[in-house]
Amino acid sequence: MTIDVWMQHPTVRFSGHDMFDSLRRWTGQQALTDELPIEFTLAAMDQAEVGFGLLSAWHAPREGTLISNDEVAAWVAAHPDRFAGLAAVDLAKPMAAVRELRRAVTELGFKGLRVVPWLWEAAPTDRRYYPLYATCVELGVPFCTQVGHTGPLRPSETGRPIPYIDQVALDFPELVIVAGHIGYPWTEEMIAVARKHENVYIDTSAYTSRRIPSELVSYMKTRSGSHKVLFGTNYPMITHPAALEGLDELGLDEATRQLYLHDNAARVFALG
Repeated sequence: MTIDVWMQHPTVRFSGHDMFDSLRRWTGQQALTDELPIEFTLAAMDQAEVGFGLLSAWHAPREGTLISNDEVAAWVAAHPDRFAGLAAVDLAKPMAAVRELRRAVTELGFKGLRVVPWLWEAAPTDRRYYPLYATCVELGVPFCTQVGHTGPLRPSETGRPIPYIDQVALDFPELVIVAGHIGYPWTEEMIAVARKHENVYIDTSAYTSRRIPSELVSYMKTRSGSHKVLFGTNYPMITHPAALEGLDELGLDEATRQLYLHDNAARVFALG
């Protein structure tokens, strides 16, 4: 069973945000005018035999909730065999953010927290993150974030693996960090950070199989790297069939392929 570690079931609020204008231009997708049933996303997963997905909530600095934790919880409750949730919080209100993270994990059963640095224009070393890191460690859930340049029309500097992810991993060695979107054009930096820190992982969301940089493919084929890379799509920006097309061309052996598509995610997110 394939697990997708970075998905969104889009709401109208999320889909129509102007920060995604560039993505719509690249993909030809249109902003939603009506809410989609969750079955639409399930059907998209089924097209590529993706059995399970981590649905992310989104909270923006000015607009507020784009995909709420409670909306995600409702979709997960309707299909618990297909989905788990990743929480979003208001980074500008650190104590409220900690309380919301606790609620999402302890009451809603969420499997981690996701904060996208470019959305907040705040690098992962910003002091507002640190109570959340401590809470993730206490709750035993991963912190998920974005690395690399930004497709949306926001500055890219916050996506540098070095110094930002490296420093957070030094300050919180117990924190499990899943760095999504590979880290390009700083892929080698991201690999170096993952190799250096036991609890730092990379996910391939926002990239199709054919666009995964060769240096990351080589890392996946090493003994340690095979346990450090997780499959993701960034659906709906990239569909599951598009993300998986060309996977055979990467030359992964069967054991590495199983780790990449399922086992690493199941272990990191405690999916049983």
